[in-house]
Amino acid sequence: MTPGGPSGAPGVVVVTGVSRYLGAHVAARLAADPRIGRVIGVDPPESGGELTGLLDRVERVRADAGSIGSLLADLDVDAVVHLALVSAPDPQHGGRAAMKEQNVIGTMQLLAAAQHAPRLNKLVVRSSTAAYGASFRDPAVFTEETEPREVPRGGFGRDILDIEGYVRGFRRRRPDVTATVLRFAPFLGSTADTTLTRYFAQPLIPTVFGRDPRLQFLHFEDALEVLHQSIVMAHPGTYNVAGPGVLALSQAIRRAGRVGVPVLEPGLSGAAALARALGFGRYGLDQVDLFVHGRVVDTTRLEREFGFTPRSTATAFDDFIRAHRGGVVLTRERLAAAERLVLDGVRQVRSAAARERP
Repeated sequence: MTPGGPSGAPGVVVVTGVSRYLGAHVAARLAADPRIGRVIGVDPPESGGELTGLLDRVERVRADAGSIGSLLADLDVDAVVHLALVSAPDPQHGGRAAMKEQNVIGTMQLLAAAQHAPRLNKLVVRSSTAAYGASFRDPAVFTEETEPREVPRGGFGRDILDIEGYVRGFRRRRPDVTATVLRFAPFLGSTADTTLTRYFAQPLIPTVFGRDPRLQFLHFEDALEVLHQSIVMAHPGTYNVAGPGVLALSQAIRRAGRVGVPVLEPGLSGAAALARALGFGRYGLDQVDLFVHGRVVDTTRLEREFGFTPRSTATAFDDFIRAHRGGVVLTRERLAAAERLVLDGVRQVRSAAARERP
């Protein structure tokens, strides 16, 4: 029994973003819970169906943000789990503009609809520790009350701040609804496929010269557990969700059996472009700043209120490595590209040193 106490599992739950990895797994897990009557997965009409196999017990609804209001009212929804967030811009699908449209405008429209849903008694919103930003002025550890020392440079971090602002407004307008905001650390695990897992899956990993940031990760299965508890129990408020402990980036690279390739900080965006060209995933300023400065959050509130402690950061990382060991082939082309990256970094270091000489 958690300290929050059971509030009665909701009869009808709507989960947004079920065409994505996290949303599909959350919806499937809720649908398998006999305490919950119906699980309805909502996605825009153009979303893909790659994860359909997970959703055989989930009712799928294709609806755009403008029609979500009538949907919530018609279904007599008791709870909403909002997971339809984009963490990095996709140039092939509208880039940063489309990302902000989905994250910020989509959340605003969903909350406006939820405000008028008469039976709604629970709202769970995915957030991120990116809300704290990452800069040289950061404290050693962020608590839920810590304000970011600087506005995040990355689009995702700024979107998260806007989203949480809308949720605060919703709480004022609907104090009868239990609203839970979960600030997740980056996901890792045996099955998670994220920007960060693709970063560590590279045989040669670009790092920032002279920097060794402290990192926290969250095992994907623990993220599912916290989300599930947020629906079937009552946990109002905002929570940091991360694995205890930290790993320095250099430690993580060694544990992964990879090779770090240091570049000067101004050149990291070029290294990210090279990684994209090689098919290793998309990178933005949120990720770049994380690799430069790191970020650590306090999870005391989560452990106290949920009665649950996630697996440690090191355990989550090791589980990811065991699942992906040997999964990356160091081809001749990739090795040549990595060699060029190393040489470019060496040239940058020599050039900077030359400029500093009197």
